[in-house]
Amino acid sequence: LCVGVVYDRMHTREIAFYGGLVNRMPVYAAIFLLFTMGNVGLPGTSGFVGEILTMAGAYEVSTWTAIVAATGVILSAVYALTLYRRVIFGEITNPALAGIKDLDWREVAIFVPLIVGTLYLGIYPAAVFDYTQASVDNLVAVYRAATGG
Repeated sequence: LCVGVVYDRMHTREIAFYGGLVNRMPVYAAIFLLFTMGNVGLPGTSGFVGEILTMAGAYEVSTWTAIVAATGVILSAVYALTLYRRVIFGEITNPALAGIKDLDWREVAIFVPLIVGTLYLGIYPAAVFDYTQASVDNLVAVYRAATGG
């Protein structure tokens, strides 16, 4: 969705085309930062909950799998933060970006529930866990019965 906002204005997804958007789109830059941090698993965001549970579960089964998964998480974070830095910071070198506008009310209205959900599930993941607990318990019981574990 964040990429779609700038694509809608500029009709390109090429990272080299952008740079310095924080100067023209500060609200967009803040929202994009929140979602980038959620993507890399910053504590307090929904991405953290998923990553920590995945890593803990993988570690219980295989340390090597957890190490490979952690390497993937680290490389993903490097990519996401590099992308953010290149698109948001720096000077505007592309003259086509000089007239780009920040988010309008419609775009903000679309982002607000997503922001609330990202933070809410990062702070209180039990909202989903309580709802899915019975299904997960059933899946675990079936798995253990099938594998003898």
